[in-house]
Amino acid sequence: MKVFEKPQALTDAVLHYCPGCTHGIIHRLVAEALDELGVTGRAIGVAPVGCSVFAYNYFNCDMVQAAHGRAPAVATGVKRSDANNIVFTYQGDGDLAAIGTAETVHAAARGENITVIFVNNAIYGMTGGQMAPTTLPGQVTQTSPYGRDVSKVGYPVKVCEMLSEVDGAAYLERVAVNNVKNVKAAKAAIKKAFQNQIEGKGFSLIEVLSTCPTNWGKTPIDALKWLDENMLPYYPLGVYKDKTQNAE
Repeated sequence: MKVFEKPQALTDAVLHYCPGCTHGIIHRLVAEALDELGVTGRAIGVAPVGCSVFAYNYFNCDMVQAAHGRAPAVATGVKRSDANNIVFTYQGDGDLAAIGTAETVHAAARGENITVIFVNNAIYGMTGGQMAPTTLPGQVTQTSPYGRDVSKVGYPVKVCEMLSEVDGAAYLERVAVNNVKNVKAAKAAIKKAFQNQIEGKGFSLIEVLSTCPTNWGKTPIDALKWLDENMLPYYPLGVYKDKTQNAE
């Protein structure tokens, strides 16, 4: 009896991510959801700039690259061109919560029937570890060597909380992939987000708290611990909006 196998929605390409980075786990969860729902053949992913830029090497479905921050706008066009497409974006926090804030907010406000996978590791990963919109107060980065000073640069952007006030958003959940329990919950949330799209229920966003050991300056194990002790208190896990429960 086969109990474990590589999802068909993943290619055979070897992941290039740094040791301890949890992008690979998130990739697998997205791929498993596509396979289990039987929609891999009509799925189209949109990856912008950042560590997610090479996602098209790993997902065994059609992929489109978007300019920095513009993935929700591109996904809107892809979905509206053929409503049968199952369209998802795969974006980091520097992309979605900074240059792409407007695209994200307005895609949600319009209730676009797409699925957004938002990877939040509280830092700019690919470009060298600068402070991101999601960097925690006091967190040290390349551009905040003495820690994020909220009196000068403001507070982190809490995406799920912000979008929960947008009427067009249908389903918003924040999950994490730092332990087995949270990985299982993340899988369920991602699958539900795709199921919502299949059923035409509107805009779904899953925020996934992730690690960046390289730019955090930590070992893979210490990075998981840092996420648990620092990110989870500031970014509480849970469902922030679910209009789909009343849309049965």
